[in-house]
This record gives sequence, structure tokens and C-alpha cells, in this order.
Amino acid sequence: MSIKKAYNSWSEIYDINENKTRDLDQKATIETLSKYAFDRVLELGCGTGKNTEWLITKAKKVIGIDFSEKMLAKAKEKIHSEKVHFIQGDLTQKWEVAANFADLITCSLTLEHIQDLDSVFKQANNTLKNEGLFFISELHPFKQYSGSKARYEIDGKVKELDVYTHHISEYLEVAKNNNFKLLEINEWFDEAAKTGIPRLISFVFITQSR
Repeated sequence: MSIKKAYNSWSEIYDINENKTRDLDQKATIETLSKYAFDRVLELGCGTGKNTEWLITKAKKVIGIDFSEKMLAKAKEKIHSEKVHFIQGDLTQKWEVAANFADLITCSLTLEHIQDLDSVFKQANNTLKNEGLFFISELHPFKQYSGSKARYEIDGKVKELDVYTHHISEYLEVAKNNNFKLLEINEWFDEAAKTGIPRLISFVFITQSR
């Protein structure tokens, strides 16, 4: 099953099934981005709008892109705001967003489905204003090394999605090559005691002066 078909199928239960990764990503997004000011946001892989709902409480304009039409349909059912514009699109292709549009780009639980990080960072740099922020939250590569990957259960069957593993060094190197500077990096654990392998890793990068 293709990634797009898998997410179309998953959309029916995505917001209601037990999903520690989804819930922790929402926590990481809010706790991290609450510290920053932003008006115009591009949300890559917005899905059912789980983070969009919070982003519009701070931003004046949010564009959400996702390649799953059924995920986007769920987002549109939940969110009725003139601040938001949803676009169906493939992030590996040219984005339908103007250059210098955003002062924040977010990308949550999406890059594991994209092999070429360079193209994403390159377009992100073009879409951000000077000193714009790029927030990334992804399944921790340590978790991937242990065999974890995106999966869901529907009709009693577990569906596993094909994913790519991106090492921490890869994120940092690709960011540097595309004129980004690292502002912060955090690891997110299932338990407050921070024991075992972290579930998620998050980065905040900033564009350097062009």
C-alpha cells in the first residue's frame, strides 16, 4: 500500500485511536513553539489538523499542506477559520506557496516518509522570511533503530508504513547546507522520568541572513 493510500485509510481513526507518537508530537509542538512569536505559518504534513487548531490561536495566517485528501477532509471538518487555507500537495514537488511567505514552517511526523531531505530544506529556506523558523518534530532515529515505524490498526489488522531513517547528523548537515542555523534540539520521552529510548526528536532552525 502506498503512503498516500495508507494515510487515506488511517484518516478514519487517526484522531481517535490510541497513538502515543501523535499525542507526544502535539505536546512537543505546543511546548516548543509557545516560546516564539509568529504571524504566518506553513504547516507541512498538516494531516487532520491536530496542530493547526493550536497554531491558529497564535498566527494570523496558516497554510496547511498534505497529500492525503481524506486527512485534509477531516481537518476541514474540524477547523472553520478564515485564518486557514488547506492545500493538497506532494512535499517532494514544488510547493504552491509564495517565496518569503512564512516566518514559521512546521513539519511533524512527515520527514520519515521523504527520502530526500535536501529538497525540503531548500524549499523551506525559499519560503521563509529572513530569520524565519523551521520547526521539525519526528520519530527519534534511536526509536527507528530499535524497529519502530509508523503503524496503525484497522479492522483488526496492523498496517505498517514504509519509512526512511534520517540520522541526527543528517538533519544537521542538510540544514547547514541550506543556510539554516540550529537554535534548539530536544528529545521527548513517554515518561517524565526520561528513561529508555526517547520517542521523538525536535529541532528549531533559523534562516541565516541571505
